[in-house]
Amino acid sequence: MDIPNLASPNINESKPKVTINPKIPKSIIVIVVILGLTSGFWLSRILPSSTSSNKLSQELTKNDAVSTDQISDSEQLEPGVVYGNSSAIFSDSAQGVVTAGNINGEGTHILVREGGDSQRVSLTSSTVDLDLFIDKKVIVKGQTNDSRKTGWLLDVGNIKIIE
Repeated sequence: MDIPNLASPNINESKPKVTINPKIPKSIIVIVVILGLTSGFWLSRILPSSTSSNKLSQELTKNDAVSTDQISDSEQLEPGVVYGNSSAIFSDSAQGVVTAGNINGEGTHILVREGGDSQRVSLTSSTVDLDLFIDKKVIVKGQTNDSRKTGWLLDVGNIKIIE
């Protein structure tokens, strides 16, 4: 039994050579990458990948807080109702009684909390008319702002009367 020679023979046949230019200009690569990123960005804005975020925003608008724009008198306010912006999630909250005034010129109102003067909060708000809540015990939710004149300056996003 003969064993065939599996080694490739050294035949110098002329094979057609296919050459690919290994040097693609860098400017073309940069242009293709920029066009791809730009078109991807704009397509994501025009054609959202899912509607779950839309469903979440629709659920939040169903439970929207009552706007204080339609309320002219503090007697129309009801305990337990959230007034202001409920579609945003606020990281800071405090509980106390709203009074008129400011602390060292910061804020438009003061939230008096238990613990004395050191626990007071300067309040400001562009979404809620804080004048309607003077002398009411409330829970305020909002965003803390930097201040050098007061211990805590809170931009109120929504407010709820508890008493």
